Amino acid sequence: MNFKVAPDAYQKLSLLDSALDFEPAGGQPMTESAPAAHTLPTARQATGSRVPKALPCISEVSTPTGKKPILKAMITTACERDCFYCPFRAGRNKTQRITFTPDELASSFHTMQRAQVVDGLFLSSGIIKGSVTTQDKIIDAAEILRHKYHYQGYIHLKIMPSAEYDQIRRAMQLANRVSVNLEGANEARLRQLAPKKDYWGELFQRLQWISQLRSQEQLRASVVTQFVVGAVGDTDVELLETSEKLYHQLQLQRTYYMAFSPVSQTPFAEIAATPKQREHRLYQASFLLRDYGWDFEDLDFQRDGNLSLEVDPKTAWATTNLQHAPVEINRASRAELLRVPGIGPKSADAILATRHQNKITDISHLRAAGVRDAERAMPYILLNGHRPIQQLPLFAI
Repeated sequence: MNFKVAPDAYQKLSLLDSALDFEPAGGQPMTESAPAAHTLPTARQATGSRVPKALPCISEVSTPTGKKPILKAMITTACERDCFYCPFRAGRNKTQRITFTPDELASSFHTMQRAQVVDGLFLSSGIIKGSVTTQDKIIDAAEILRHKYHYQGYIHLKIMPSAEYDQIRRAMQLANRVSVNLEGANEARLRQLAPKKDYWGELFQRLQWISQLRSQEQLRASVVTQFVVGAVGDTDVELLETSEKLYHQLQLQRTYYMAFSPVSQTPFAEIAATPKQREHRLYQASFLLRDYGWDFEDLDFQRDGNLSLEVDPKTAWATTNLQHAPVEINRASRAELLRVPGIGPKSADAILATRHQNKITDISHLRAAGVRDAERAMPYILLNGHRPIQQLPLFAI
């Protein structure tokens, strides 16, 4: 796209295209997508100037307060690092290099937010003139939004490798969420993905600092990380073992998984893409570790160290452990209920509340208690000592 004059901020945002599709920002990363233009309101300010109703860098994101259109933006798409998988790596001439000043980005977001086009910001950046300089610009943009424009809504800030302790503290004071991308499941895998990054010194230590700040200074910004999946032979064992440690030791809210997709003009351009189904299975297993009280040892891995792509990890475990020792719904503990396919934390709590009043003797009682996928649970449960009766499918003759 050519401009006869310097592009304005909205034109530059349009040039970001879907550059940050690989950076999930919300609670349902597999479904994040740009909202359809007709779902956004007409956006005209009092001055009469128009604000774009839809940009490729606006994604519909699930947040703790509901779904929101989030602007995914970068201070710059230029980068002095040369991570082998990254579209923004140094020297890649197919990347459109776009740079915003902090004030320009904050002002554009403010205008879009007032026009009800966006309702939250995810802000990342390539690294230029070092991580500390880049982190300052990310923080400056958030400062302007919070203090000049009095924006009180959702902000997610990326923490750069080697960011300083005080920068991380300030980012956490300004943001609802911060993220440090480990990229590799461990030091060896990161060395293969990004040889010039220091796993322990540049990245993991920042997650430790964030955990300390949350504990010692009561800073409430949540923290997440992301892994690149499948580019360098990493296994689900490696990824999920690290994820469990991050959940339990550093209280991370999410571990995101990005199925590798080859990018032209990178050293990994000829490596096959990782199946999206593998990414999906990793999320399912990760939720079991985070929300269901499972331990890493409970997961059923195949000989290659990966989860089955054919069956979800909860069903795989239940088939081995519960099919011949079903769970009695009327006596099971919450932890035991959470082992049953189709029963999640909310429906487990509903079952416990329901059975205080009446015994659960029929599959319809489970549905009434909020078990939306009761059929999944049926092979693994007893209702008042009996296996539920499964209705056979009807076939037209």
